[in-house]
Amino acid sequence: MRTERLVSRHLPVPLAWLMLQCLLLGLGAMSLGWNAIALLLYPVLPRPQGLRLGRAGIARGYRIFWAVARASGLLRMDAQALKPLADERGLIVVANHPSLLDALMLVAQLPRSACVMKASLMRNPFLGPGARLARYIRNDSPRQMVRLAVEDLRAGGQLVMFPEGTRTTRAPINPLQPGFALIARRAGVPVQVVFIDTTSPYLAKGWPLWRLPPLPIEFSVRLGRRFEAGAHLPTLVDEVERHLGAGARPAPRARP
Repeated sequence: MRTERLVSRHLPVPLAWLMLQCLLLGLGAMSLGWNAIALLLYPVLPRPQGLRLGRAGIARGYRIFWAVARASGLLRMDAQALKPLADERGLIVVANHPSLLDALMLVAQLPRSACVMKASLMRNPFLGPGARLARYIRNDSPRQMVRLAVEDLRAGGQLVMFPEGTRTTRAPINPLQPGFALIARRAGVPVQVVFIDTTSPYLAKGWPLWRLPPLPIEFSVRLGRRFEAGAHLPTLVDEVERHLGAGARPAPRARP
């Protein structure tokens, strides 16, 4: 870790900027390659095999990205706290949402997990095939989203959700949307709170992809409380919001 910091802090700014853009381009190229493979596999693989392969493939790709990012000295991610959750069945993981990289961190360590995605992205020919192969949950219809999420959880899957609905814009967290609690109650599964910590404003709300932040960019993950789904729905939402708000460490805000 000390060596990574030393390397990143002594890089000339143009070189550091170029390396960061190359990391993002590599992530994009890897995503396009996997989606091309998924486009061929989706029609021929049965649903259970496609789901397992699709989720494992996405998780493996994100782990490769983080390994390369760490080797570059520019980004560092400590998500060891998630390891005990990796093989659990029937679990909703909710987290605060300081950056666009949050989902990449959680999914990389939770290969059983699905995410809720915009329906427009699921239909995108360059981004959608991998998500469809993994049977990610589309959000075009709230009722269908809840039904699909419940079915997946009852079958032993996991669901990663950011109940703020968007990246954090108000410290410590935005007000939570209640969808996670409704899904948890109908599926009869617990809700595990995860705290994402960062000392960097990189890819926070208002931070453009091309802008170089202070280096190194560091993220870490902590486990919070686990809530059972039997509580009264508004009570569950309120308790999770208070717990998440009390434990979240405000990240540096992006300045225009």
